[in-house]
Amino acid sequence: MSRPKQFRKIVSPPLMVGFKPFGIPRSQLEGVVLHYDEYEAVRLLDYEGLMQEQAAEKMNVSRPTLTRIYESARKTIAKAFVEGKMIVIEGGNVDFGRQWFRCRKCHKLVDGVENHIPCKNCVSFGNEELTPLK
Repeated sequence: MSRPKQFRKIVSPPLMVGFKPFGIPRSQLEGVVLHYDEYEAVRLLDYEGLMQEQAAEKMNVSRPTLTRIYESARKTIAKAFVEGKMIVIEGGNVDFGRQWFRCRKCHKLVDGVENHIPCKNCVSFGNEELTPLK
């Protein structure tokens, strides 16, 4: 019997929910899913420039596990680029450390319900406009 997966620590969810290629309407696009832990691996290794050992420690996983997560992310991103697919960032076995929400109208990230300030653009009133991230 295999070991249950550990939650991978993520500092915060990405600002966006995904990417799409220019020039193709979304209705005509297929998507690929990039999990939050894969996004975090790319962010830590490529954007932050951390060594694998440091990134693995931040995500609360072993270095070989981080390598597998990173390889999966690279394959997903490469498939999207080569085949012209949109990337949707969601899901995975992650722990954000606290509850994050996204406004259903303007898609702004909110760190906790108590921090939700309705924005001028979406004119969302109250917390019913927030969707919890999982």
